[in-house]
Amino acid sequence: MKKRRIGSLQVSEVGVGCNNFGWRLDAAATALVVDAALDSGINFFDTADIYGKGTSEEYLGKALGHRRKQVIIATKFGMAMDEKRRGAKPSYVRQAVEDSLRRLGTDYIDLYQLHQPDSTTPIADTLGALDQLVKEGKVREIGCSNFSPEQILEAVGQGKLGYAGFESVQNEYSLLQREAENYVLPECERLGLTFLPYFPLANGLLTGKYRKGQPLPGGTRLASSERHSGVLSDQNLSLVESLISYAEHQDRTLLELSISWLASHAVVASVIAGATKPEQVRANARAADWRMTEDGIAEVNSLLKRHQLRKAS
Repeated sequence: MKKRRIGSLQVSEVGVGCNNFGWRLDAAATALVVDAALDSGINFFDTADIYGKGTSEEYLGKALGHRRKQVIIATKFGMAMDEKRRGAKPSYVRQAVEDSLRRLGTDYIDLYQLHQPDSTTPIADTLGALDQLVKEGKVREIGCSNFSPEQILEAVGQGKLGYAGFESVQNEYSLLQREAENYVLPECERLGLTFLPYFPLANGLLTGKYRKGQPLPGGTRLASSERHSGVLSDQNLSLVESLISYAEHQDRTLLELSISWLASHAVVASVIAGATKPEQVRANARAADWRMTEDGIAEVNSLLKRHQLRKAS
């Protein structure tokens, strides 16, 4: 699999989102997913301390074992582990990284990301703490997640004052959720930052499992969660049918289209898709083999634009 750059890091074009580890998957099932990823040429694993309240990092570290140096590990901090372990104050940055290093069973983190902005802490203070971790060799590169364009600009400005700077931005982006196109993606391109789209398959809606006029598949995340019920709107399902039709005309699947369309953006470093089974990881990896043509990308974008106009009318 081809690789792209995040600062000094070389990451596979498709990565594994590890939010299922320690939640929907136990240690044994996690190991199967990790093995399948490595066998498929994937070297990028994105987790967070909050996933499974730490067990995602633990299971990932155990599954990798002696293969640690073959991969790029990204993790995050800042969301509340509990009332005391949260935020981005320098003292907590130090505690959070030590906790993640211990759980992962490693002495360095390749990409350490602030999971969300902390309005109670100046970004300069957080960057100063992260810069120290980089100098100590405990962190190789740093990034942020869920930042607005204004927050990205502020952080980049502080980085120019001598701190280590963010190399990546991780926000939601998919064929169905395209808000990042308005401001964040253009800012990343202008500033030379890479972008990591999370929920690239829209919580499973872009896998092809959910079809208009058909019963919801049992046991799936969208079918069992009220939080995501709005994703299954008639408008979204209509768009899914249009996208499936386009993909089938290319002898491809909706999943392949969803991942390849994201990978067609040069600013995207890796499409980090979650998985609960080895076959899902292998399917995600195969999707990177499809290099969409400029005409194909334009056709899909035109389809998306028509959907957006109908939605607004």
